[in-house]
Order: sequence, then C-alpha cells, then structure tokens
Amino acid sequence: MRRAIELAARGLGHTSPNPVVGCVVLDSAGRIAGEGWHRRAGGPHAEIHALRAAGERARGGTAVVTLEPCDHTGRTGPCSRALIDAGIARVVYAVPDPTPAATGGAVTLAEAGVDVEGGLLADDAAAGNEAWLTSVLRRRPFVLWKYAATLDGRIAAADGTSRWISSPQSRADVHRLRAAADAVIVGSGTARADDPQLGVRISLSDDEISQPLRVVVDTGATAVKAGARVLDGTAPTLIAVAEDADTAHLDGLAPIVRLPRAAEGPGLHIPALLQALYARDVRSVLLEGGPTLAGAFLAAGAVDKVVGYLAPALLGAGPTALGDAGITTIAEVLRLEVTDTEHLGPDLRITATPLRHALHEEN
Repeated sequence: MRRAIELAARGLGHTSPNPVVGCVVLDSAGRIAGEGWHRRAGGPHAEIHALRAAGERARGGTAVVTLEPCDHTGRTGPCSRALIDAGIARVVYAVPDPTPAATGGAVTLAEAGVDVEGGLLADDAAAGNEAWLTSVLRRRPFVLWKYAATLDGRIAAADGTSRWISSPQSRADVHRLRAAADAVIVGSGTARADDPQLGVRISLSDDEISQPLRVVVDTGATAVKAGARVLDGTAPTLIAVAEDADTAHLDGLAPIVRLPRAAEGPGLHIPALLQALYARDVRSVLLEGGPTLAGAFLAAGAVDKVVGYLAPALLGAGPTALGDAGITTIAEVLRLEVTDTEHLGPDLRITATPLRHALHEEN
C-alpha cells in the first residue's frame, strides 16, 4: 500500500477533477506483477494500468489500491468489473470512494467472490488525496493558503519592498505547490504591487508541467490592465469582479466572472467565488495573497491547509501575512495542527491544518 500511495502522487496536478490513485497488483505468490497510477482525467484508471502490466500473472492475485475501485461507467469502464474479469482473488483498498456515482465497487467485488478488505493505511492515502476528497465532501475546491514571512510575521518592508524575503529553495517549493493545484488565486493588492505572473516555473519537461488557472480577485476591476504579466500566454487566466464593476477595459484580455460582493467588508463573496471555480472543474486552489484576501478566506471558513515559509529575518514594520479574519477575541482563535516541518535552505516551512476530523471519516 505504501508503494501504491507513492504511485498515486505521480498523478498530482494531472488528474483533476478526478482523484489521484495508485495500484499494485501482486501475483498468487505475493510478488509484484504490475503497477499503475491514474495519469490524467479521461485516461485509464490506476487499476487498468496495473492489470495491463501484470497480464496473466494477475489471475489469482491481489490488487492493492489507494481508493476503493469505482463501480460506474463514465469516460472509462468500472474498475470493479475489470478486476473481476482479470481473475483477481483479493482486493485491498485504503479509502472508500465517497462519490455517489462511483461507490459500490467493494460490494460488487464481494458479490463476485473476491475477498475485499478496506481501510489499510487510510490516513496516509487520504492525505495524499486530500484535495479531491475535500472537493467531494464539501462540494467546493480544497484551499491551501501559502505565505512567506519573516520571523516577526512581516511579508514586506514598510516601504512595500518584499523581494526576496524567502530563499530560492522556498520559492522553488512554491512552484511545486502551483504545479499540483488547479488554480492559483491572488487579490487586487498583490496584482497591483507585484504584477505576478503566477505560472509554474520549475525544471520539468513540458509534458510534466500542469499550469494552473490564474485567478485574480479584482473586485472593482481596477488592478488588472493590458500588459499585466498574469495575462501572458503561460497559463489560462480568470478575473473575478463584482457584479456592478465596469470591465470595458478588460474586453478581449481574459475571461471574466461576475460575483456578488461580500455581505460584510471589502471584496467578493468567497463561497460564490469557490462555487464558480468548482463549476469550472477546479478541485484544488493555491491561495497566494495577499493578507486581505487570506483574511476573507479564513473568515469564510474556507482554508483547509496552511503552508508558511518563515525566513530567519526581522523587519519590525510592514504588512503582516494575515489581515482581518473576523476573529476579535482569543476565544475565537483558529487552532491548527502542525503536520510537517522542514528546512528549505535557511527557511523553515511549516505545514498545518485546522483541527477537524480526518477527511475519510467525515462521509
């Protein structure tokens, strides 16, 4: 199963709106006969790749898969039937499939006489598939908020300069996060101050790079103008504006989505933004800035993971990483669980999640 989880991770950034899945097929003697992972949406599932690699050695063997085999026909056929037809005698899976259309594979397999076991390394497999599971269970994209700051929490100096607070190693890691996300979101303040390009720029071959949808939350349609780097041809771009915004100057520059304003405070209604992205098959979002937008997402309860890059530096003044999140007293503090820490050059990367039940237990 650990090998299947490793295989599943190879599909990150390529399979949306489908999950990442890995599969290992063992022959009747328990030796590895075939491996596979879901490589792209609309293509063969992990089980099919592994069965093809195993050939006749799959008969009487075991399939170890990170997600319960699907039981429906969509762009591909049901994996449950493929496993039965291949003569698989036993199936071990980690996480049950929560989608109403695809669930039921375990039952179908059992009814065909296949020995079925679920729940093996479920926490590890769910963590690797957290974006997709969140999107299924909450009917909105998974949101990862990323920021880089000094040890005293500043993301820029008092004069607005911010390049570079974090190290080259941290900045390279951000591109890894972008490559795994379906969309990258920034606010109008970041668009004005930094003119970000928001594409993935890492050393991979072109067919390995998945460029995210670049989303600028430009409520009044005043930040994005012709010539902005976010409008280059590197990746698709979407500009989110208020329903009453004047967008004549954006005609022909990029697609626009009009959304209601937030009921309180500046900006757009965050749940409406997420629903608009979900409707465009966005299942994972990297929220890159700035502090006002991050505060709005937190106030809306729409942050599922936080990745902070802390540089060993002090500024003493300047904007902080997080703006108003609607928290006015210590009793309302949002507590997080630190799930990982790692040194990236001189920086410390901290990964944390809001305290809540594991995703595969919520359904």
